[in-house]
Amino acid sequence: MLFENINLAFRSFATNRMRTFLSVLGIIIGVASVIAITTMGRSATLSVQAEIARNGLGTVVVVPRPENNPQFIRLFTPELASRIQRAVPGIEAVMPMLARNCLAKYEGLVHKGMVMAVSEDSPAIFELTLAEGRFFSALDRERRGLVAVLGAEAANALFPTSSPIGKRIRLYLDPMRSFKVVGVLAYRPDAMNLTFDAGVYIPFDTYSRRVQQIKLVQRYAIGLRDGADMIEVSRRIEDFFYGLTRSRKAYYIQSPSAVAETFHAVTSTLNVFLTIIAAISLLVGGIGIMNIMFVSVTERTREIGIRKALGASPAVIRGQFLTEAVTLTMFGGLLGIVIGTLLSYGVTWLFGWSFAPSPFSYPLALLFSSAVGIFFGLYPAIRAARLDPVQALMYE
Repeated sequence: MLFENINLAFRSFATNRMRTFLSVLGIIIGVASVIAITTMGRSATLSVQAEIARNGLGTVVVVPRPENNPQFIRLFTPELASRIQRAVPGIEAVMPMLARNCLAKYEGLVHKGMVMAVSEDSPAIFELTLAEGRFFSALDRERRGLVAVLGAEAANALFPTSSPIGKRIRLYLDPMRSFKVVGVLAYRPDAMNLTFDAGVYIPFDTYSRRVQQIKLVQRYAIGLRDGADMIEVSRRIEDFFYGLTRSRKAYYIQSPSAVAETFHAVTSTLNVFLTIIAAISLLVGGIGIMNIMFVSVTERTREIGIRKALGASPAVIRGQFLTEAVTLTMFGGLLGIVIGTLLSYGVTWLFGWSFAPSPFSYPLALLFSSAVGIFFGLYPAIRAARLDPVQALMYE
């Protein structure tokens, strides 16, 4: 009976193609809008998160703010780094850092940049890659070696035509020191208020022992383990520092994962809002379906009378017209899915995003369009089932 009703529905559609198309247009637009909005929202979110990941999603930077309370100066020491790593699960490495303005010179060429006192964990924590040479090692740190790694911009300024590997540069610190260049970093975008390309990187212990003793760490760079929950570990770090200082004003935590979480929350809220607006067109389409079903019942009054005279029960008549309404909305839903997918694919391709359709939007769109067909087709179907067969047969 179901397949017979579906066959009758498509025959009815074929005889009134334009009217069928116009009545189902609202469903097509509504479903296409829902699919396009959810897909584009998810694609944009994943693309932004991937971009953040390329700039260090697995890195948390803690910046002490001892100026808010001088007593905290004694807390933010280089030794605190190992304590953080022991106390917080999910951490791969903790690196104390110091950065200051500095002049670097080589044979009359000058570069105004930053000297960055860091550890050998810096490439792993900040996802730095080498263009040539090597990064300084744990042995360089233990020996307090006068070795340096140049950022891409610093290397370009001091060695525009030659390789800097093995050559010595002068850093005008206090006092001036000569450092041997052992490596050059590839270009790296700025992230977390750090400019990587203009920096000259030297071992943290070398600076502290041979230039100026570091008593107060400017920031701690914390690298998280692969597979660790970035949001959860960031919260644990926040809890650790709050337990240490009992004041959220004593430090500032920079976490790209928190930025990603905030962006996801904003886009999710926006997607829900836009999806609700798009769903309104489904309701408008449902009203169109109800209207066309009333017209269909009126046009086929005599047919209903004949079927009832031949023994068709009210349930059979009701099922016929309800099936027709659901078939119409599901057909519109399928067309809407195809159009919405093509539209969202075109937009994501245009903006250079990865195409990431929401797996739940497709069955949800079909389910919702079917529900619209049942809701708005039920009353016309009931009205058709209640027609008196004698009056129906007399209808002209």
